[in-house]
Amino acid sequence: MASVFSAVRDIGRLREIYFVLMRHGFADVAQRLGFGTERPKELGPPPEDAEGAELAGVPADENDELADGTAREPGKKDKKKKGNGKRRVSTAERARLVAMDLGPSFVKLGQIASTRPDLLPEDWIRELKKLQDQVNPLPFEQIKGAVESSLGAPIDEVFEHFDEKPLAAASIAQVHRATLKRADGPIEVVVKVQRPGVADTVARDLELLHGLARFVERTIPEAHIYSPCALVEQFDRAITSELDFNLEADNAGRFARNFEGHPHAHFPRVFREASSKRVLTMEFFDGYNVYDAIAKHGHKGATIAKAATGVLIKMVFEDGFFHADPHPGNIILSGEPAEPRIGLIDLGMVGRLSPEMRDKTVDMMIAAVRQDHLALADALYAIGTPTKKVDMRAYRSEVSVLSDKYLNKPLKEIDLAAMISDLVRGATKFGLEIPSDFLLVGKALMTIEGVGKEIDPDLDVFGEARPYFLQLLQKRYAPEKIAGDIWRGIERLTSAAYDLPQQLREIMEDLRVGRLTVQARDPDAAHVMDRLGRRIFGGLIVAACLLAGTWLVGQGGHDALAWVLLGSGGLWLFWHVVFDIKRGWRR
Repeated sequence: MASVFSAVRDIGRLREIYFVLMRHGFADVAQRLGFGTERPKELGPPPEDAEGAELAGVPADENDELADGTAREPGKKDKKKKGNGKRRVSTAERARLVAMDLGPSFVKLGQIASTRPDLLPEDWIRELKKLQDQVNPLPFEQIKGAVESSLGAPIDEVFEHFDEKPLAAASIAQVHRATLKRADGPIEVVVKVQRPGVADTVARDLELLHGLARFVERTIPEAHIYSPCALVEQFDRAITSELDFNLEADNAGRFARNFEGHPHAHFPRVFREASSKRVLTMEFFDGYNVYDAIAKHGHKGATIAKAATGVLIKMVFEDGFFHADPHPGNIILSGEPAEPRIGLIDLGMVGRLSPEMRDKTVDMMIAAVRQDHLALADALYAIGTPTKKVDMRAYRSEVSVLSDKYLNKPLKEIDLAAMISDLVRGATKFGLEIPSDFLLVGKALMTIEGVGKEIDPDLDVFGEARPYFLQLLQKRYAPEKIAGDIWRGIERLTSAAYDLPQQLREIMEDLRVGRLTVQARDPDAAHVMDRLGRRIFGGLIVAACLLAGTWLVGQGGHDALAWVLLGSGGLWLFWHVVFDIKRGWRR
């Protein structure tokens, strides 16, 4: 019965998706997904179905951004403006508008997709990065009910004061300022409250997205290169983690331990007694955003950029646990201009690098510093997982060409984020699957480098990273580390030598009693069996038609039916022969 209700509910959501696709000129996509081609009358005339389809009803001069993401100068017209005053927009921008219209789950899916330069073209990445996760705030009574239900106590018993006006409102949660009651005195906090019902909404959308992704891969062959199922899987993991505030509290604690005593980084303290899976109470950071700190409070862009870059590099290359979305909205600055303190918030989305992956990433960075194209190609190959046979000569040549435009210049002029993005795209062309956490490293570096060079054009990311790389190399080749690796190798070898006789004895015993079987897999077996089955079936049909037709001719009186059967058998045989010949040409 539950599946029936789910199906009825999904029909309504699918209809909404159909309307949005048609509204933004994706009639071809709607048709291939099985929605049909008839445009609903309530949507009015369709936008032009072309590369520059109109953004219907939006005058060009009222758009705050051009197609390339830059702000429009006052009074300046868009070069893509048509004579009727409507701006023409790209397919990527229309896709962004579709995600915005479909709500929070699709907005977050678009944000996740913007971290995958291995799957999407650069113009799509640029557009999807513009997606903003902002919604109208919920009434305070709903927030109050959610807090009391989750904490199991009236709000007045936990908080001395709870501000009814939110500091921020997003699709997953709403943030309020409050004063927490404590035995050692009240303390200023911020309370992140999950919107009521959002978990159920996300669960329904995830179920629908998984189904749509599988359907897209089956019905739209060219969609395979974008790996929709893998993208939805990544989104599923990210959004599920983000819905559990206990995980964010754990992340905050781990960051605080990693940066204990650090002069620049600061992470909010979590008050567990006033937190739960759907409510998170954290320390309030009294500070400024990056741009206000520079413009109004005397902070220097160069000092902030170097400190922030150092914090991120420590996270990635030393700790292997990093903030995956360090944009300016998640950074609060405090402290003196000479010694800024960088407070990082919104710790739900994090990335992790294993020690092995950290070593491979450092190898890649060191190869870039040495301008060694071959070592760079080999390091990237070690990071990825081949999904097919890789032509190493062509692959290394491609990496050399891609990296050449970045490496033949002074280190501080190297665009690290763009280089990583181009290299990942090049590796994907040769069938290398790059781990999602490495792609998150690229996104985090891209964000910090972009903001850093905006406030300090002379920022040298490689220069800031060099001390960490040298320290990691010293640890890797330290006598203690080498001795430990040798000892672990001896332990594994000893274990294998101990287990080998027993494993051989089990094999010989299976052979003696006849239990040993050998299986050989033929990747073309399924195709061959399917083809053989169709040939046998076709042969039976042809034989039956020919025998029946011949018998009827011999009996007389049924000539018409006899010739129909003989003709059908002949046509079936002719069609199979032609089909086999064409298939042989294609193979």
